[in-house]
Amino acid sequence: MSELFDKSLRTLELPRVLQLLSEQAISAEAKTRALQIRPETEPEEVLRLLDQTDAARLMIGLHGSPSFSGVKPVAEALDRADRGGALNTRELLTVAGLLTAARRAKEYFNDEAAEKTAIDHLFLSLHGNRFLEEKIKRCIPDEDTIADAASPELADIRRHMRAAQAKSRQILQKIISSPTYAKVLQETIITQRDGRFVVPVKAEQKGNLPGLVHDISSSGATLFVEPMGVVQANNEYIELEAKEQKEIERILAELSADAAAHREDIQWDYDALVHLDLIFARGELSYKMDAVRPAVRRDGSTRLRKARHPLLDIKTAVPIDLELGSTFDTLVITGPNTGGKTVSLKTLGLLTLMTQCGLHIPAADQSAVAVYERVLADIGDEQSIEQSLSTFSAHMTNIVGILKEADRRSLILFDELGAGTDPIEGAALAIAVIEHVRQAGAKIAATTHYAELKSFAMTTAGVENASCEFDVETLSPTYRLLIGIPGKSNAFAISRRLGLPEEVINAAQMQMSGDSVRFEDVLTQLEIKRQALEKREQETERLYRQREEDARKAREFREQMERAKENARSRGEAEAKRILRDAKAAVDQTFNELAELRRLQARADTAQNINDAQAAIRQGLNQAEEQLRSQRDVPVPIPKPSRPIQAGDLVEIPGVRNAVEVVSVGKDGTLQLKAGALKMKAKADEVRLIEGAERAARKPAPAPSSGNRTLHATASRELDIRGLETLEAEGVVEGFLSAAVMGKLETVTIIHGKGTGALRKAVHDILRRSRAVKSYRLGVYGEGEAGVTVVTLK
Repeated sequence: MSELFDKSLRTLELPRVLQLLSEQAISAEAKTRALQIRPETEPEEVLRLLDQTDAARLMIGLHGSPSFSGVKPVAEALDRADRGGALNTRELLTVAGLLTAARRAKEYFNDEAAEKTAIDHLFLSLHGNRFLEEKIKRCIPDEDTIADAASPELADIRRHMRAAQAKSRQILQKIISSPTYAKVLQETIITQRDGRFVVPVKAEQKGNLPGLVHDISSSGATLFVEPMGVVQANNEYIELEAKEQKEIERILAELSADAAAHREDIQWDYDALVHLDLIFARGELSYKMDAVRPAVRRDGSTRLRKARHPLLDIKTAVPIDLELGSTFDTLVITGPNTGGKTVSLKTLGLLTLMTQCGLHIPAADQSAVAVYERVLADIGDEQSIEQSLSTFSAHMTNIVGILKEADRRSLILFDELGAGTDPIEGAALAIAVIEHVRQAGAKIAATTHYAELKSFAMTTAGVENASCEFDVETLSPTYRLLIGIPGKSNAFAISRRLGLPEEVINAAQMQMSGDSVRFEDVLTQLEIKRQALEKREQETERLYRQREEDARKAREFREQMERAKENARSRGEAEAKRILRDAKAAVDQTFNELAELRRLQARADTAQNINDAQAAIRQGLNQAEEQLRSQRDVPVPIPKPSRPIQAGDLVEIPGVRNAVEVVSVGKDGTLQLKAGALKMKAKADEVRLIEGAERAARKPAPAPSSGNRTLHATASRELDIRGLETLEAEGVVEGFLSAAVMGKLETVTIIHGKGTGALRKAVHDILRRSRAVKSYRLGVYGEGEAGVTVVTLK
């Protein structure tokens, strides 16, 4: 890049913007690189930089900025470690800090994000090394400390050092506490000289405490003596100190070698983190300036909407709209002094340079910027006493250089072109310079006070007038840039407002040429018409906005009405559903109550049948009792058995026709008998032994059975009620539980199947009410799972 281009960068104040960028960076290297940024000249490279800035701004908005606090240069230290040198604690902690920053950056990055960005590859390229990071931090808590945990040897050495130190202090403590040495000691304290523990001894008493003298006080009255009893412990401590230092050096050398082994990865991480730091600084600056990404044009056209100079206060800066390079290649800006002409020129140049540096610009959306190979500016008072240059000469020196470098990829900015000399000659030179630069193909923006340049812009194709608006009533500029309208100097109007006598103003106007007066009159009429058109445009805009607002309110009202109707319809449907649901619930409740009534009626019928059966049984028992009473006085002879009765024999009890089995025979001859589920005792002379053919024809009395499922379940630990109705199953389950309790069973199983769950629910209701049930649960895998219930009885 040429010296003139570098000078133009300073003139347009790009270094001040880069200083703002540097302040957003964290690492020292990123700050330095920010100040060294130069505009890119290729559109593809500019687009790449803007993509990076977009990605950083997006991530900052979602997750905040990553931490770059530990990013410090390590190249020199790693080079020394690679050559076999040992790094100090500060250098190793710097390496650990860099590894920490790399790890945190990797954790910050979300690789699973749906949308990929232009800086993903930088995050993905980070290596990190958590093992080395934690090893260094474990061994070196801070710059001045090597932890005991750095190695077992170091921990052992320090343990012995503490023991030796304690031994020395213990001996010395006895000395200073002993009354024997009270007159010998200057003070009862323990101190150190040359790393050895000593006590202060009076000079005249030195012979009373044998030991080594390590120091003497400035007055000579006190000797610092190491008693002989402490010398051995102190010597041991000094030796251990030497071992400690040697072990520390070994640990540092080992950590340095570990760092050197990963030198390339660590240095790569440093460069990547600095790059990321600089990119995120661009994102942070974008937020700070409330900036946007401009479109990059390849056709040389620029269009800025509501652009602000980045160095002006955002609260007071007046945005401008500016175009160049589309329908015209030259823009001539006129207007009064302090009206904003120079700021407009600088805004155009600086925002172009910021875009080429990959920065967002403070402008509105849909702004577009062309990429130039060089932006050359002649702005400001270049007067130099040292070089004997007047204002005109200094400007002309710059212009000569610009004419040499201008080409089709250049943006040329002229401030007050042709000023500082005779107005007629200056205007002619200005027109000639503009024509020469246009022929080179460059884009031009120039400010001037010359009426000749206004006429030149109005009559030349490709050249457009622009003006900075000035409010004559308040004698102050509005700083608005108006494209297509030449500006007035407003010298007479300003003078009149400031009180210059009217005759002086009239005399001045008489001095002007007729063409100049007519031209100024035309400009005045144009300005009046422009203001009137602008007012009508503003009124039209106001009416349009009002119409849009009315239309928006109407749409909102219509949407509210639609929502209200929909809500009413939804509420009606919801109310209807609620009524239907309540009706269904009432019907279900009625059916449930009817079912309960049927169940209760069935139970009542069953109870009545049971009562009738019990009455019949009682009647039969009474009749049998009467018969027995009538036969009680008639003895029934019992034949004697042919052999002693044994276990397993069948016997008959008089009055009972069923045969019973002998279970066992007691020592006293008592027989234990079993008839089905009944057990009893009898003497041998009270029963008749069944022998021979009669035994083969007779069988033991079976357990009572009526053939129904309830009694059948008595002898089983398992009840299968699948296929039964709920009411039918209730009686069966209750009978099953009663039989199980009478049989003294602890655990039984009820098989109800999975189905709809109604049968399972009925079974659980019975179990919950039953006093005989201790607990119950559904079966597990291998038991039938939800198809069975396992019951534990009390």
